[in-house]
Amino acid sequence: MIPLPLARIAEVTSGALAGKADPRAVVRGPVLIDSRAAEPGSLFVAIRGERADGHEFAAQACEAGAVAVLASRPLDVPCVVVADVVTALADLASATVADLPHATVVGVTGSAGKTTTKDLLARLTGRMGPTIAPAGNYNNEIGHPLTVLRADSGTRFLVLELSAREEGHIAYLARIAPPKIGVVLNVGTAHLGVFGGREQIAKAKGELPEALPADGVAVLNADDPFVRAMADRTQARVTWFGRSAEAGVRAEDERLDERGRAAFTLRTPSGTAEVRLRLYGAHAVENALAAAAAAYELGLPVATIAEELSAAEPRSRWRMEVTDRPDGVTVINDAYNANPDSMRAAFDTLGVLGKDRRKYAVIASLRELGDESDELNEEVGRVAARAGLEGLWVVGEAPWPVLAGAKGAPAVHVPDAAAAAAELAARLAPGDVVLIKGPRAAGLEKVAQVLLGGEAR
Repeated sequence: MIPLPLARIAEVTSGALAGKADPRAVVRGPVLIDSRAAEPGSLFVAIRGERADGHEFAAQACEAGAVAVLASRPLDVPCVVVADVVTALADLASATVADLPHATVVGVTGSAGKTTTKDLLARLTGRMGPTIAPAGNYNNEIGHPLTVLRADSGTRFLVLELSAREEGHIAYLARIAPPKIGVVLNVGTAHLGVFGGREQIAKAKGELPEALPADGVAVLNADDPFVRAMADRTQARVTWFGRSAEAGVRAEDERLDERGRAAFTLRTPSGTAEVRLRLYGAHAVENALAAAAAAYELGLPVATIAEELSAAEPRSRWRMEVTDRPDGVTVINDAYNANPDSMRAAFDTLGVLGKDRRKYAVIASLRELGDESDELNEEVGRVAARAGLEGLWVVGEAPWPVLAGAKGAPAVHVPDAAAAAAELAARLAPGDVVLIKGPRAAGLEKVAQVLLGGEAR
């Protein structure tokens, strides 16, 4: 981060120094919310959560070397006391961006594929200069500013993932770090119950192109009608990516290998290049095209874009992690999260990887789907039933719509991931393939841990 004395931090956050804090003491980073990660020069942010209050760990952080604590009440350690810690964290991140005149902020949003696209784009911008991007999916009101605060005077690109949990959320994140380029992937059915409909989801996602300046670029998916409509909501120049002929950056001659990895010709306004992805699933093409379009707008040559996309491996855990065991069993761990669209994509990939093999799946009912929850979960069951499975385990709460949709398939309900892992482990034979996919709260990554020889945690 940019080194900041406590006096400046107090000024930026409208805070007051307490706990014998030295106004001249300098925070050099990192800024963190986990006291166990504190180190000399760091700033500990005391977040009050549902399970723990960060203020209770302030002394531990300072003992480990933290210069001070950003807190909402006076403490017996050096601290900057503010009215609201999360707001102060955002203010501190905004001040950092203002001190980075040579850095370009790129924002990525969409119902599915944000993290993969962010990872690909960060790899591409890394060819042009020092890049900061979130680890995993630090995309909310806490993770977003923490990522921004990792930037320093040498940073040239900030590639940020913006999630929408409610209307106005993306606009809020965009104010923290105003983007010059905004990428919108798609408008799907994730969080349908929170927003009430795809039109409302589109309204929320469209806050990213709305936030762009007149000299910015909106990178929009030409294949998604909800995203196409966002062209009317931005003052920025629009560039299109997708599979359709009208997209300036598009995929041609698309094909899948026997492992479900896509290859295609990347076409841009200035030429073409061949891409062979190491990522699994046809849906990865959309993410690659979005990253390519943004990088192309930043000036990266098409040959370099293709080279980097072809070399990219999955960066973020539990997203289409494909592992072959020594006995030939293939485990597809896509357990980080799930929505109706990503469920269909995952089963499509299972179909390719599982051709002429016995196929199994462990899934859980999808959440946050509102009034359409039963209907959409029944459709998940139908998708699973069409996959030709030898066995389907539906884990956890409210399994009945999925089981109803999977009628006729060998589907059973189990109470938790441990039960699914035990039953599946007893059934698997050399050459089988198993898909593990569900909402994050279901904890299905534990199934993969067991199947791959680790302990479930």
